[in-house]
Amino acid sequence: MISSAFAARCAEGRTALVPYVTAGYPAFDATVDVLVAIADSGADVIELGIPFSDPLADGPTIQQSSFASLRSGTTTERVLQDLSAFRARRETPVVLFTYLNPLLRFGIDRFLVEASDAGASGLLLTDVPTGADPTIEEKVIDSPLDLVRLVAPTTPLARVPEVAKGGSGFLYYISRTGVTGARDEVREELATEVRAVREVVDLPVAVGFGISTPEQARSVGSVADGVVVGSALVRTLGEDGIEAGARFVASLRAALD
Repeated sequence: MISSAFAARCAEGRTALVPYVTAGYPAFDATVDVLVAIADSGADVIELGIPFSDPLADGPTIQQSSFASLRSGTTTERVLQDLSAFRARRETPVVLFTYLNPLLRFGIDRFLVEASDAGASGLLLTDVPTGADPTIEEKVIDSPLDLVRLVAPTTPLARVPEVAKGGSGFLYYISRTGVTGARDEVREELATEVRAVREVVDLPVAVGFGISTPEQARSVGSVADGVVVGSALVRTLGEDGIEAGARFVASLRAALD
């Protein structure tokens, strides 16, 4: 489903929009409504974050959303239940964004089966880089879920194909070093880096980390196959609610089009 979503946008000469939201935020029972709202506002693929108590790759906005979600009682089981409820209403592909610990506690084999049954299309493990745990990586690769790989600006270009090995759906290019979070500017070197990465991999390349405005999305979308927006959307949902979040997604979609 993920590759089809990217292919459909590419055929139109447009860029895929990949919003990120934290499950159980801005309220414990809000996840399905949030997913439906952003799907209807132009999301091509959605990243759904499973809250974790030690989200090292995330900046303060997503950390706060994860902590609030956990305090309200969100569990991995609940996330999969909400995903299943969303899947009964919409077909937009969903990538589960998480860390290894929640999966180990849940059980890797059980998670892969139940996530697939719930309607997940992909899995992004932020703290399992290529080669870090071949056994777990092979389990994901052999499952129905796409394994979304991450590439950093510090990754040598010659190593990018190896990092992308076994990945599917799309390749997530981190726009800068550090943690997630909205930024005022996009690095000047980003366009050159993304073009180079696209030359050496067959997967669509989506860029995330720090993209927070429609203007930035348009700029990045001119060189990437997809644009990921997380912290700015999570902040909007937390401060202004679901309708405001949907309007923000719609503004990103309009900018990309």
